[in-house]
Amino acid sequence: MHPHQLKSWSRVLALAVLTFVPVALAAQEAPKPAPKTSYSDSPSRFDIFAGYSYLAPKGTVQVPQPPSGSPLPFTYKSMENGAIISGTYFFNKYVGAQVENGFHDVWANSSSSNGGAYTLAGGLVARFPTPDITPFIHGLVGGARMNGPDHNAWKWGPALTAGGGMDYNTPLLNGHLGIRLFQADYEYMHINWGPGERGGRGNFNSARLSTGLVYHIGSITPPPQLTVACAANPASVFPGEPVTATATPGSQLPKLNVITSITGDGIEGAANSATATVNTTNLTPGQHTVKCDAKEGKPGKEGLKPWQVATQSTATFTVKEFEPPTISCSVSPTTIKPGDSATVTATATSPQNRPLTYTYSASAGNVTGTGSSASYSSTGAPTGPVSITCNVADDKGHSASSNTGLTILAPPPPPQPHAQALCSITFETDKKRPTRVDNEAKACLDQVALSLQNQSDAKAVVVGASNAKEKDNMAKQQKLEAKRRHPKPVEDPAALRAVNTKDYLVKEKGIDPSRISVATSTTDGQKVEDYLVPAGANFNSDVPGTTPVDETTVKPQVRKPLPERHHHRAASK
Repeated sequence: MHPHQLKSWSRVLALAVLTFVPVALAAQEAPKPAPKTSYSDSPSRFDIFAGYSYLAPKGTVQVPQPPSGSPLPFTYKSMENGAIISGTYFFNKYVGAQVENGFHDVWANSSSSNGGAYTLAGGLVARFPTPDITPFIHGLVGGARMNGPDHNAWKWGPALTAGGGMDYNTPLLNGHLGIRLFQADYEYMHINWGPGERGGRGNFNSARLSTGLVYHIGSITPPPQLTVACAANPASVFPGEPVTATATPGSQLPKLNVITSITGDGIEGAANSATATVNTTNLTPGQHTVKCDAKEGKPGKEGLKPWQVATQSTATFTVKEFEPPTISCSVSPTTIKPGDSATVTATATSPQNRPLTYTYSASAGNVTGTGSSASYSSTGAPTGPVSITCNVADDKGHSASSNTGLTILAPPPPPQPHAQALCSITFETDKKRPTRVDNEAKACLDQVALSLQNQSDAKAVVVGASNAKEKDNMAKQQKLEAKRRHPKPVEDPAALRAVNTKDYLVKEKGIDPSRISVATSTTDGQKVEDYLVPAGANFNSDVPGTTPVDETTVKPQVRKPLPERHHHRAASK
């Protein structure tokens, strides 16, 4: 391989290495496990290191010179343009296998150096992880390809590397990114360029210093901690009933032997096994505990390592006294009217099938019955919620109670009364007395009077109206009067009609005037509308748009007949 080809290949490899690091970083953006509490607890499985490297080769090359072939001694200068990349796979927390690649003045002709070196080696590495820093040492065997120092061609030779360094474990990228504070190596390289021109042979004792970034992939964790679960079944028994205790190991390694043991109150039988029987005959009522232990390892060596001993777990069970009865209570229906009844049902059981006695009580009203069904009477009880209690007792003095309830509904309020239209009177017939109540109104006003007589607490409202012509004349008259020095009140036909109608009801029908109100409306027409207003009704809400008449200013007209008209016959000729 020619020197310029080697340099080009080295550039491509270096770029590929630098490109691989962000790709590996991006790949780690997939879902990750929960962050580790410390790097020393779970160090990486695979490390990628890339960074800068400085090489100082020490050694003399006797280079034959043309044309005589006489040798001249040449030494290498330091190589400041360098890069290094390595990949390490760790077998366990401490030891791994490493492949390393070094490039020194292989892609540029540095004015400060007189040669270049490319190394490729593999070997073993040992690290000593702590939470913050990780020192390491390594030893590698491989080859070196060098040129110079007197324009010597690129040539391969054996190489040995020994050294170490220190990494700083950063929290960046969830702890995946570290910084190699330094890596200091001794490198021995032997190159033989041959006996010819630009030949020679050299043994180089080189010092190499490097620094850069380390990317951690994967993790190495210790074997899972052995666990043990403890169970007692059943969890609650009466004296004399058996309980089975079970120890169940978890996270055990398949190739190792597991030993379980159970201790505690009342344990009988094989306590050093996965199950044991608890004799509750002589145990006092209350809560009792069984303890479960487990350890694993090779037969006869169980529990030698911390993760091989499970944390003791416990389970509890209760020895009960004979249980009291239980009861549930219901009532149907849950809503009743005052004076109605309901059925109360009690459902009770005794775990030991003891005879039961029932009693009942209520916060209002009365419950009668001594069996599982009783009757509730609401007589005398106020409206609203009522609480009912069902009680049960056995012959051992144990008792229980349960509550239910119903609601006594209040009677619905009476419907809201409303004003109702009775009849209307027209004033269009008598053109000369358009506000006078004539005989044609008698039938309507008789109905009004009869309605008031039948409903002694009701009132009547008489609403007068006028037509457009009357409204126009009234407006004109009001303008004229406004110009006078002493204006006179303007007669309102609608108000007169209402007042005259009331006067008729009072004088002709004997209705108390306090039971009749008069008003006007804006509707068009020479008429009066009569309304009956029961007690509690709101006339203004039911019939909007009316205006009360001031009866102190509007007085009823006297009902006089028209003067008699005399007809004269034409004189006979």
